[in-house]
Parts: sequence; C-alpha cells; structure tokens
Amino acid sequence: MTPQVEARIDLEAFRANLAALRECAPQSALMTVVKADAYGHGAARMARAARQSGSDWLGVATVAEALALRSTGDTGNLLCWLAAPGADFAAAVDAGVEVTASSAAQLGEILAAATSQRPKVQLKVDTGLSRNGAFGEQWTELVAAAAAAQRAGTVEVTGVWSHFACADQVEHPANDAQEAAFLQAVEELRAAGIEPALRHLSNSAATLTRPSAHLDLVRVGIAAYGIRPDPQMTYPTALTPVMTLRGRLAAVKRVPAGTSVSYGHTWTTDRETTLGLVPIGYGEGILRTASNRAELGFGGRRVPQVGVVCMDQLVVDLGDLAATRGDAVTVFGPGGDGEPTAEDWGIAAGTIAYEVVTRLGGRIERTYVGENA
Repeated sequence: MTPQVEARIDLEAFRANLAALRECAPQSALMTVVKADAYGHGAARMARAARQSGSDWLGVATVAEALALRSTGDTGNLLCWLAAPGADFAAAVDAGVEVTASSAAQLGEILAAATSQRPKVQLKVDTGLSRNGAFGEQWTELVAAAAAAQRAGTVEVTGVWSHFACADQVEHPANDAQEAAFLQAVEELRAAGIEPALRHLSNSAATLTRPSAHLDLVRVGIAAYGIRPDPQMTYPTALTPVMTLRGRLAAVKRVPAGTSVSYGHTWTTDRETTLGLVPIGYGEGILRTASNRAELGFGGRRVPQVGVVCMDQLVVDLGDLAATRGDAVTVFGPGGDGEPTAEDWGIAAGTIAYEVVTRLGGRIERTYVGENA
C-alpha cells in the first residue's frame, strides 16, 4: 500500500556527508550525533549507517536514548550527556555507555549507581554556553572529585568536553573566548593528574569552519543530515540533505475567485484556481506558523501553501496546473529539483531547519534507500 505521507531517507547521501565531514577534520575522531531520533531521521537506522561509514563514536542526549541504541545491538563507543537526578546510570554503565558528569554532585550519583563495574565518565565544562557543564568553582570541585575517584580506582575519566554557543557565526568573539576557556580547563584537569584521552569542543559548525578547535574528536549533528547549521553559513564542504518529505493529494477542486480557505479564512483566492489537499499537518509536526508562507513542490515547480495548516492536512494553490487525486507533492527535499528545503520551511515558520526535521512524527512513514546489507 502506498503511504499517504512518506519521509524518504537517503542513506547514500548520509554516508557521503559523513565522509565529507571527516575530511574537514582528518586528524580527529568522528562522533555522529543521533539524539532526538537522529534529528527525526530514525536513530536505529542512522546509527547503523554511521557505524558502517566508520564513525568512531555515536552521541545521544539521554540515558534512555543510549539504552535504546544498545537494545538494537549497537556495541560501539557511545556517549550520553544529559541527565536529571534519578537517571539510570547503573544500566548505562552495565551497557558500556560512557556518561557525562557536569558537576561533582552528578559524578557522585554516577559512582553510587555503578556497583557492577567501574564507569567510564567524560567531564563537561561550561565555557560560555551557560547550559549544562561545570563553571568556575564548580569546575574546580568536579576536577578534584574526579581526580580523587580516579586515584581510588572507582572511575575512569576518558574525556573532557564543552559546546560552542556561536560557532555558526564564524567571526563571533565568543568562539575564541570559549576555545581559550576550554584549553584552560583541560590544563586544570591535567594539573590534577588526569590526562583525558579525548578533548572535544567542535559541533557541526566548528567542524566545518574552525580547524583549531578540532582537537581529538569532533561531534557532527545537523550537518551529518545535510542541513547547514545556519542559513547564512558558507563553507566549501558539499553536504546533501538526507530527508525528502512527500505526500499525495487527497483531494483536488477547482474554485472561483473569492473562495476562502481553512480555519479563520486567512487566505482568499483572487482568481479562479485549483486547490489541492495534502494529508499532513501539525499532527505530523508540520509547523503551523508557516501557514500562508511556505511552499511545496508539485509538477516541477513550487506552489504556495495557503490557509492555516491544520492538524491533519494543509492546502496548496495549484493555479492552473493539471492535478489529480493521488499525485505526489514534495513538502521539502534536497532542493536539487527546485523543491523547497527544510531550511526554506524553517525560514517560513520563523525557526530553524533543525526543528523542521526533528519534530516530524505522527503518521509519517519512513522509507530508507541506499542501505548496505
């Protein structure tokens, strides 16, 4: 049965993106980030493709995400980094997942939970993003606690890392400041007797544009899926969007001038035209804020989305194009055939392409092409 709505995931493009990103930092290990269901692309399949492509590490946010990957048979290097008190660190350690300590208190939680084996822990320092990670005296406390635990043989500190706030703005002064703060934090760790095997700071944007920050490992997230970290960024590395989102026309009707469309009648035809109904809406994660601003691909050209995006459906103005129920419509894709991209939808909705792809779910069926055996 042909699906009403389909997200086509091009694994060949994904593998090519990873190869191109590895070339940006050839002396560094590569971590492919598959958090949030691989940015909406499907974590299990993307993780397997990343491993097949030679990714040295996978990265996820939560313990639950890490354990879900382990349940699929994944056994490689895997780091998770976001946990509130009560997280199942014991299960993570038992599954060979490396966990992140962002404070001395959190390190204590990890040590208390890990009773069967010595945990492998990476330390997170806040260098200016002001989210997670230890800062100032908190970092000094974490370093002291980690050094004591390592001397006691109760933990293996395998890495130290941080995260850029403004790497997608290449000339932003915060980038230099954060890199300097990170290197200073590493020196404090070394002075306490810990020589971390992995120092990592670079996200997708820094991997593409900031060689000085590549260090021992780079973490590639959105770029692996072929989406620019920021629409204004330029770089020589060629990346291809991995996801194409398609639907089929559920209804086609010819309407006269003066016909108003969808809830609230926010759009009215100014001529006789053909309207097409696509069975996808905010129930699948389509952004309602893109109403009357987004475009879709149909018949080799772009057509405007009109009226308010509904829970299950949206309407396109097809003008005088020939259209029949069941015809394919592209919500977004790589853009090579003139269709809009996820980035275009992000601009239309006043957000970023990350959100466009990550929020997709509901009744969308994923199809994977180019998969290795």
